[in-house]
Amino acid sequence: PPPAGASPGSGALNPFDRRLKRKQKNWAALQAEPAKCDYLREEVGGRIADRVFDITRTFPLALDVGSGRGYIAQHLTKETVEKLIQVDIAENALKNAVESEIPTVRVVADEEFLPFKENTFDLVVSSLRYPCPVCALQIHQVLKPDGVFIGAMFGGDTLYELRCSLQLAELEREGGFSPHVSPFTAVADLGHLLSRAGFNTLTVDTDEIQVNYPGLFEVMEDLQGKYKVYSLWKHQCMGESNCSWNRKPLLHRETMLAAAAIYQEMYGNSDGSVPATFQIYYMIGWKYHESQAKPAQRGSATVSFGDLAKIEGLLKRGKK
Repeated sequence: PPPAGASPGSGALNPFDRRLKRKQKNWAALQAEPAKCDYLREEVGGRIADRVFDITRTFPLALDVGSGRGYIAQHLTKETVEKLIQVDIAENALKNAVESEIPTVRVVADEEFLPFKENTFDLVVSSLRYPCPVCALQIHQVLKPDGVFIGAMFGGDTLYELRCSLQLAELEREGGFSPHVSPFTAVADLGHLLSRAGFNTLTVDTDEIQVNYPGLFEVMEDLQGKYKVYSLWKHQCMGESNCSWNRKPLLHRETMLAAAAIYQEMYGNSDGSVPATFQIYYMIGWKYHESQAKPAQRGSATVSFGDLAKIEGLLKRGKK
C-alpha cells in the first residue's frame, strides 16, 4: 500500500483515493463471475498487444503496470516477450490472473510506488490505468534506455451519456450535482504529461468502443457489479467506480429514476436500448537513447512545402 502520507494529504495532486481503489479492485476480483465484466478490458488488452507486435523486436523483460487479471498477457507470445512481471495494487486480482504462455512473476504493489531498480525493463505496458505524473515518472525510471512504454486509458468522453443524465437529474431534483464517475483526462494533457515525464517520440491516438444496454440501471450494474439503489457505486464489477476525494456517497431514489428517464429520452436507441461510450486513448513513448533517430535541425530543409503544389504539374509533364 502507499505510504500513509500519500493520502489524503496528496489529494490536491492526485484526484484518487488509492486505498479505496485497492478495496474496489479486490472486491471485484472476488466476484463469482469476474470474467463477465472483463470484455472491455480484454478487448483493450488485445489492442495493446497488437501495438507491441508492431515493434519488430523481442523484449527480454517486460512489466505490466496495473495488470489486473492479465488482460494484456493473454494476447502476447513468448516469441515477443520472454519474461513478464505483473504488478497490481489488488492481490485478489493477481491470484485470479489468467494463465499465459509467457513465464510470469506477480508482484503486489501500488503503481505509483514501483519497487524496481532504474533501467530494468525493455518494455512497460499498462491498460486502462490513469497515468498520473508520479506513475509516469516511475515508468520512465524503470525503463531501460531505448525502452518503450505502451499504454491505454479512458478518454475524456467516456460515459458522457451516463454523466450527463446524472447531472441533469441531480440539478432538477436536488438543485446541484457532484461527480459520480472518476475524472478523465484530455488527449492534449496526456501528451504533455508523458513529455514532462521524459518520454520522446510520442504517439497518441484515440478510439471508441460503444456498448448497448437495456437501460441506465444495467449500465450501472455492469460498472458496479451489484447495484443498490440507495448506495450508488459502493463497488464495481469493472473495478473502476468513482474513487475521487470529492465523491458523493449516494443518490436519492427519485434522482436515479429521473436519470434513467433522461438517459432513455436523450440517448435511447430505436430498439429501446441505451448506448454507453468508452473513449480509449492509446499512447506510445520511448526512453531516450543516443541510437534513436533525431529530428533535423530547424532551417536545414532543402525543399519548401510550397513546392509540393508543383509536383502534380511536374508529373503530368513527365507523362507527356
